[in-house]
Order: sequence, then structure tokens, then C-alpha cells
Amino acid sequence: MAENKARIADSTKVWWLVIVIGGGYLFHLLAPILAPFFVAVILAYLADPFADKLEAKGLSRTVSVAIVFGILSLVILVLLLVLMPLLVKQLGALISHMPEYLVLLQTVLTSWLVKMGLPADILALDNLRDTMTAYWSEVGQVVGGVMGYVSRSGMAALQVLANIILIPVLTFYLLCDWDILVSRFRALLPRKHAARVIGLSLECDSMLSAFMRGQILVMVALAIMYSVGLSLIGLELGLLLGVIAGIVSFVPYLGLIVGICLAGVAAFFQFGSWIPVAQVVAVFTFAQMIEGMVLTPRLVGDRIGLHPVVVIFAVLAGGQLFGFAGLLLALPVAAVCMVLLRHAHQRYLDSELYS
Repeated sequence: MAENKARIADSTKVWWLVIVIGGGYLFHLLAPILAPFFVAVILAYLADPFADKLEAKGLSRTVSVAIVFGILSLVILVLLLVLMPLLVKQLGALISHMPEYLVLLQTVLTSWLVKMGLPADILALDNLRDTMTAYWSEVGQVVGGVMGYVSRSGMAALQVLANIILIPVLTFYLLCDWDILVSRFRALLPRKHAARVIGLSLECDSMLSAFMRGQILVMVALAIMYSVGLSLIGLELGLLLGVIAGIVSFVPYLGLIVGICLAGVAAFFQFGSWIPVAQVVAVFTFAQMIEGMVLTPRLVGDRIGLHPVVVIFAVLAGGQLFGFAGLLLALPVAAVCMVLLRHAHQRYLDSELYS
């Protein structure tokens, strides 16, 4: 009898292993078409607490979801209509001024080489500068040709259009049935392990909400502070560089380092002196102080516990394995794995193997 139970247990473990491996391989195959579904899941997860609050005030689930969905759609539409044209304009300005920046870079580096006693022509940037200046207009033609090819490609255009339509539709349906889906998932759990799994899921939800809601708010706040500060000192690419620094700030101190490097170089190229560079450093230092003393303690706290190395590895691994869909799920999956590893570590410390 005991041998039969052990045999059944081993067989069950083998089947679970096969299911996990097969599911991972299937996910890898379907990754190119899963991106809109994952975006919809993330948006529904972010918006569900707000719908629950409206529902608790006496509104129906449908009305609550409609209000939250309308606000979310309005915010995204405003960002697309207002922010994107400005970013595209600043990106165009960066491309158009690139030959001038290269000339200034050559002048500065040449003077440094002369002071160090090295030959000034060691850089050999003249050919590169002339090539960029002479053929820079062709870059726009090449880009236009690529965009024209993409627009003429019926399948690519159809896929982009389908994703644009699918994301809001999927988000609305998921948001309407979010609580039902969660309750059905809990009802399917084995009763013997239901309490433990639900406890783990709640802890994972706490960590995910800390990142998905708190960290995103921190990133948005940093992007706003960076953009406003850089624009106030007169930097032409202030909005573009501020948004870039805010996006990469999900890794601690990475936004600060990247922002100071990019904005400092841009400020030196634009103004030709070190005073604007010092102002750039002051802007990022002030924003980092606000983030460390106010934003992160209030919005995120100490619930995430993801080391910066883990964050970088998760993003790179997710992108390498599953493309854009992997990028979307990298940090949420890493947060869940941290919770599971924490419990596995505690169980190991309580086990006979450790003692």
C-alpha cells in the first residue's frame, strides 16, 4: 500500500514536471502574440483596486469598471496626443544637431590631446563628421522608406491594428470579471493546500502591488521632476532625457547615473560650458533626494526587496527568452519568485536537513 502511494506520488511529480516544461515551451512559441494579453492583464491588475473602491460605495461592477476604464483611456489618450509629439520633436532635434555635436566633441577632445602632448589627428573624426554632414539627409529617407515598407506590409499593419484594438477590449473584459476569475482560481485549489497557496498569493499580491503601482508612480514622478528641471535650465532635450531617466529608474540609481551622463553631455554640447552640467547634476541630485526621502518610503516602502542585480538579470533574461512579452512579465515574475524563494528558505531552515 505504501509502495503504491509512493509510486502515485512520483508519477504525479513527473506529470507536473512535464506540464511545466510543456507550458514553458508553448509560452515561448506563442510569445509574439501574447504581448497585448499581458498588457491587458497588467492594466486590469492596476485598475482593479480603484474599481473595487467604487463598487464598495454602492456602484455596480459594470458602472465602476466603466468609470475606471474611461479615466484610464483618457490618461493614455492625453499621453499619446500631447507627450508623444513632443518626444518625437525633440528626437528629431537631436538627430538634426548630431553633426554639430560631433564637431564640438572633436574640438574639445583635440584640445585635451594637445595639452597631454599627443597628436591632435589621432581621433580621425573628420571623415566621420563629413560623412554625417553630407549624408545625414539620407537617414531620413531611409527611415521613411522603412516606415513606408512597414505601412505597405498588410500583415504587419494588420497586427499592429489588431493589438491596438485588442488591448482596450481585453482590459475591459478582464476588469469586469477580475474578482470572478480570482474566486474561481481559489475554488480550484486543492483543499489541503488552499490556505497555504492563498497566503502565498496574498503575499505575492502585496509585493506586486508595491512594484506595479508604487514603483510606476515613482517612475512617473521622477520623469516629471527630471523633465521640468532640465527644461528650466534651458536644455532643448529636457523632456526626452527626463522621460528616459524616469523609465530606467526602476533599477535603483540607474536613472540617476544614466540621466546625469546623457543630460550632462547634452548640456555641454548645447551650451559649451560646465556651468549647465553642474546645474544638471543639481537637478538629478535634488530629484534623487525627493525620491529617497519622500516618494519611495510613501509609495513603495520596503515590500519589494528586489536587489538591483536581480532586476537587471530579470529584464535581460525575460527579453532574451520571450521578447517583448518577457520584458512585460520579467519583474512581476521576479517578485513572485522572491516570495517563493523566501518561503523555501524558511522551510529549509525549519527542516531536519538543516538542523
